[in-house]
Amino acid sequence: MTERLGRETLPRHALIGASAPERTGIVHLGLGNFHRAHAAVHTAQAMAAAGGEWGIRGFAFSSGRVAEPMRAQDNVYSILQLTEDGVQAGVVDVHRDTAIAAQDPSAVVSAIADPAHRVLTLTISELGYSRDGATGRLAVSDPRVAADLRQPAAPSTGVGMIARGLEARAASGEPFAVASCDNLQSNGAATRGVVLEFLQAADASQDVLDYVASAVSFPNTMVDRIVPGTTAEHSRQVAELLGLEDACPVPAEDFSMWVMEDDFAGGRPAWEQAGAVFSDEVDAYEMVKLRLLNGPHSLIAYLGVLSGRETIAESWSQDFVRTAVDAAIRNDFLPSFTLPAGFDLEAHLALLSRRWGNPLIRHATTQVGSDGSSKLVQRLTGAALHSLDRGAMPHHLALSMAAWIACTAPPAGFAPGPLAERIVEPAGERLAEAVRGAAGVEDHVRRILDAGLFPPALAGHEGFAARTAELLSTLVRHGARAAVAEAGAARAD
Repeated sequence: MTERLGRETLPRHALIGASAPERTGIVHLGLGNFHRAHAAVHTAQAMAAAGGEWGIRGFAFSSGRVAEPMRAQDNVYSILQLTEDGVQAGVVDVHRDTAIAAQDPSAVVSAIADPAHRVLTLTISELGYSRDGATGRLAVSDPRVAADLRQPAAPSTGVGMIARGLEARAASGEPFAVASCDNLQSNGAATRGVVLEFLQAADASQDVLDYVASAVSFPNTMVDRIVPGTTAEHSRQVAELLGLEDACPVPAEDFSMWVMEDDFAGGRPAWEQAGAVFSDEVDAYEMVKLRLLNGPHSLIAYLGVLSGRETIAESWSQDFVRTAVDAAIRNDFLPSFTLPAGFDLEAHLALLSRRWGNPLIRHATTQVGSDGSSKLVQRLTGAALHSLDRGAMPHHLALSMAAWIACTAPPAGFAPGPLAERIVEPAGERLAEAVRGAAGVEDHVRRILDAGLFPPALAGHEGFAARTAELLSTLVRHGARAAVAEAGAARAD
């Protein structure tokens, strides 16, 4: 019987970076695969380079799927790095405690309040910030947010836990940093905004508000690493490479990037010695990620689902998908922002192509396509409005919108196929209610855009709605390839 990975069986030759000391300096909320392959790895490597008491106290948000097996093996786990040349396995040993926030939210609050902790990192997804998609402000009408405002002892939302934790920490006055590692535009500023709105709505004292304003920083960050879901095959490969059983391995590509503002009020690990970049152009790097990787990623996913392709690599292998993405990048996304100084665009696009085409990643199209109602607000709105405000139609962004609708809220009579059933769409019921009784495809699209998910400037743009409806009609009648051809032909005209 194969031994279980743990502190006693940890293979030192496979250790990534350094093992953390017992004292923890970082709290993390959202204990999924991305954090464990990204910030945790950079932290392990930073401690190997420069030391420090930067162990991580990690909280899964609501599921025990990761936290429970991690606890069972002393919070040690493996990274299965999937490269073009094959697979490699390493081990990460930086988490010193793991728990489930929903089971004990007061523990999260206490961890944030603990003066020994200097940084809180977040991977709670776009949905975790409880923002109104149309305004970007705290969704105070959300029943869970409203309950957290009334009941300070046991917050259920990420924003509630952060705000109550800072409220408790204010008593010590110890400086602190809250670093979002999620795909939100200006994620630090967005986090600061909803936390302050929560505290104000909760009638926090002026001392607490002054403390957050003066001693808590919210650095903007950009994160990038493709981390697919773990499968039984990944577990088998780890066992073969390490000779140990790991109940919670993390598969990941060999690329990893982390760009941050150097604004950590309470100090930080030497992440720059572990490959992270500290820059005053985070917003530009953020746009690179959002509009050259994330936005096209959604289009690859939805076109893949609609053409029966289970993985991003399989979708990317289709010529019409590559054509659509290249046109979206060059015509719709690139004109909408300024690249960082000295940025090599063509080298970056070639790198993206290799990453999307890596067959070992097996990143599910349905995983990338999930949560589209929140992701597309971030990924499409700014670029689409940039074109529309200048009198140009972003045909391939309308195609992205049409493909999302076809997958998650299809018009009557259209079946997007079995893969679409695997897409998790939190707004599914809301969309279904909105389109009930729609009189044709154009009415169907307008009802979705009017459902309050997208900012009014985009949702109310008649031309964009009409173009989305035209492409959706082609898509459901003639398929994804034909819709891509139509979008390209319109661009040429």
